[in-house]
Amino acid sequence: MTDQIPQYGLWSLVIVNSAIFIMFAFSFFKPKTERDWRSFSAFSAFLVALFTEMYGFPLTIYFFSGWLQSRFPDIDWFAHDSGHFLEMIFGWQANPHFGPFHLLSFAFIGGGFILISKAWRVLYEAHQHGTLAVTGPYGRLSHPQYVGFVLVMLGFLLQWPTLLTLAMLPVLVWMYVRLARSEEAEVRREFGRTYAAYADQVSAFIPKVGGVLES
Repeated sequence: MTDQIPQYGLWSLVIVNSAIFIMFAFSFFKPKTERDWRSFSAFSAFLVALFTEMYGFPLTIYFFSGWLQSRFPDIDWFAHDSGHFLEMIFGWQANPHFGPFHLLSFAFIGGGFILISKAWRVLYEAHQHGTLAVTGPYGRLSHPQYVGFVLVMLGFLLQWPTLLTLAMLPVLVWMYVRLARSEEAEVRREFGRTYAAYADQVSAFIPKVGGVLES
């Protein structure tokens, strides 16, 4: 055990961090339609839940505190850095911010935001010209923005897993899949055979090997 004072109850940081990341995501995604706002709102709820446990009230740590303390008695689980569960459990306790899981989380988060941004630009251009988006990320995936949101959420889970966000992730993935299928039906009605040919070459969420359209 250490003498480090618990670093929670910092509700101002919950508000500030939630606002920063939500606005950051907004600047990448730029929701326009009702469907866009639903997907963005669900992602925002995930961020609020995450930062509430990260800086406000560590529900997950309290819930597992007995088991964690018995299995890992040398760790002060109420110290703030201990919220990086994977780094703590796998032994990277000196500075979890430089641990492998934390660094990997940055790759997921950064890659997700980049994917969302690149996809939005392509989709915006396609809407302006009344065409189907098939270049850039849309040359590999038909729903790159939803994939980007999932990558960001996976990145945050690698960095700071909580019971609530772990429970939310499959629900949000299910919601994104439903939104994607609804979107596909609309686009299929609008573009007909053009979209059918596109869908034969490009998968929805996981890139096909060799299934790259010209971008």
